[in-house]
Amino acid sequence: MVERNKLKADRLARQNAARLAEAAEPPRADVALDVEPPVSASMSPKQLLWRRPGFLVRRLHQIHVAMFLEECSSHPLTPVQFAVLTALAVLPGLDQVSIGLEVGLDRTTTADVVKRLEENGFVRRTVHPADKRARQVFLTKAGQVVVDEMHASMTSAQERLLAPLTPAERGMFMQLLSRLVEVNNQYGRTTLKGMA
Repeated sequence: MVERNKLKADRLARQNAARLAEAAEPPRADVALDVEPPVSASMSPKQLLWRRPGFLVRRLHQIHVAMFLEECSSHPLTPVQFAVLTALAVLPGLDQVSIGLEVGLDRTTTADVVKRLEENGFVRRTVHPADKRARQVFLTKAGQVVVDEMHASMTSAQERLLAPLTPAERGMFMQLLSRLVEVNNQYGRTTLKGMA
């Protein structure tokens, strides 16, 4: 399946490169981008929507989730559940509030994700020795196995997502994306630790 997906990604990268070559010259970096021109009956929805960064970010997220689920189809986890397991693999014993700060989830979502992971046997919760109200969360053996097993599939999904870009463009894209997340972190429903 990985080989088939790689071939598909290569084909899509060639198609995207051809489309980009046919497209009009991209906006110059030194010219302000007209993000939202007035709505005109002569413009297609694509012409309007594709000028909106928020629309493109949402659409790219949908595409990534689909790629993740396809690549990781042998494991019944969502990208958010895998992110929580990854955080716990690196920082075992986090409480739920800290998990939310590490992954960028609000308390309710974090509690729900941890509950589902516990029901599936991937994590276990214990009473925090210093605060009886708090619960520490640890990977179970099954949780560590699934993190290890899914790593290659998750990486494949990331590579497929970035396949249409050259290595230099990938680096630039990641730098710009990271900057946008860091600078706008306070506007999310929760903030990521170390960025507030």
